[in-house]
Amino acid sequence: MSQKDQIQAMLDLIEKIGLPVQDQASGLARLKMHELRVVDLMPDMLVMVRSLLVLEDVAFRRPPTSAMENSLLISFQNVHRNQHDQPESLSPPEDQEGPHVRISPWHLESVISFSRQKQISQISILIDRNYLKQFLGKDQQRFGYLFDAERTFWIEEFMSPEIAVLVDEVMHRAREPILTDAFYRLKCLTMLYHLFSNLSRRDPIGHQQLSANEIEAVYRVRNVMTASLDKPLPVDELTRLSGMNELKLRKLFTQVFGKGLYDYHQHLRMAEAARLLKEDRLTVSEAGYRLGFSNLSYFGRLFEEHLGIKPKKWRDQYKK
Repeated sequence: MSQKDQIQAMLDLIEKIGLPVQDQASGLARLKMHELRVVDLMPDMLVMVRSLLVLEDVAFRRPPTSAMENSLLISFQNVHRNQHDQPESLSPPEDQEGPHVRISPWHLESVISFSRQKQISQISILIDRNYLKQFLGKDQQRFGYLFDAERTFWIEEFMSPEIAVLVDEVMHRAREPILTDAFYRLKCLTMLYHLFSNLSRRDPIGHQQLSANEIEAVYRVRNVMTASLDKPLPVDELTRLSGMNELKLRKLFTQVFGKGLYDYHQHLRMAEAARLLKEDRLTVSEAGYRLGFSNLSYFGRLFEEHLGIKPKKWRDQYKK
């Protein structure tokens, strides 16, 4: 499919899901589409698979919409193939966000910004809440915060290796499968199974209503943590950045990301350590020192705690 045809396919999709086409057309011109697939499984799901390069800084505003308003948007983002031609489930290429999954209500207004030269690989599932309830069965009660149509929430989860393999299989198919609708429904439901299995392991907390400003604030904190992997940032600095008191920041950060400030930062450090050992071929001591660990024994224990394998063994299994 040519670039022109892919842009037109995006515009057709935008119109189908009830968004103003004219508002989105100029932004699409700033994207270079590598691939776009739309799979219509309505009224249950609408699936979009896309890979693109952002040519210029661009922002897309999604206004409040009554079309498909009883739906959730679940996006599986940024699984890029690495030099070993395998899906990378733990860490991003340089200057990219790591692989993650985001869940948000469809009907609420949002603004998504992309920076120039950003590579985006994404599977988005627009799923009817009632269909998702049916899929989850009696376990839907554990995720009641997702089914309150009046509640504003935002959930982000690290992408597990099981999900990354499925996303990679869908993203990088050489040809369309036999029984196309059945294939995409099966793969998407399997991804959702693993996603909700992971979410069910989060510590139970009360989910409070989030404002757009609060969501932006916790992402400011997350972003500065991501940029400071060699040292933890003082909590008072994070609270100043967020504009919240410490108690509120800790609560909302955990609500969105499923981990507290310290645990989240340590997870990011171990993900980067895995990348340094696997991709950059650093030694264990080099990776540990680069990430600010003076005690390499502690670094090794922490790595094994997060990845289930000692760092040297992790590195050695990717020898050429």
